[in-house]
Amino acid sequence: MENEEIDEIIVSEFAEADLDEIAAYHYSRNPNYVEKIISEFEENVISLQKHPKSGRTVPELERQGITKYRELIQEYYRIIYEISGIKVIVHTIIDGRRNFEEIIISKLSRYYGNKS
Repeated sequence: MENEEIDEIIVSEFAEADLDEIAAYHYSRNPNYVEKIISEFEENVISLQKHPKSGRTVPELERQGITKYRELIQEYYRIIYEISGIKVIVHTIIDGRRNFEEIIISKLSRYYGNKS
């Protein structure tokens, strides 16, 4: 799969909500910056179609033996995704200045913990 292209990129509703939250936070301060963030996010995600392994394995998860998640760094933000067959799934976007372990546990519980 090293050189295979991805057929589909899925941006989860959770990652979309994260991006909306980031945009809302920055909009009152600098609307042009919001356009830049969204444009860069789109470019980064689209680049995964040709280079799905360009992101590194998430170090905090790797230390726990979880290696299926990768990340792209965009300024302060960490775009967390996984490669699943011929798809890339973008799960969340996390502010890298915050405590990753605390945030990812909270997000995973909120997003996936309520399913039966």
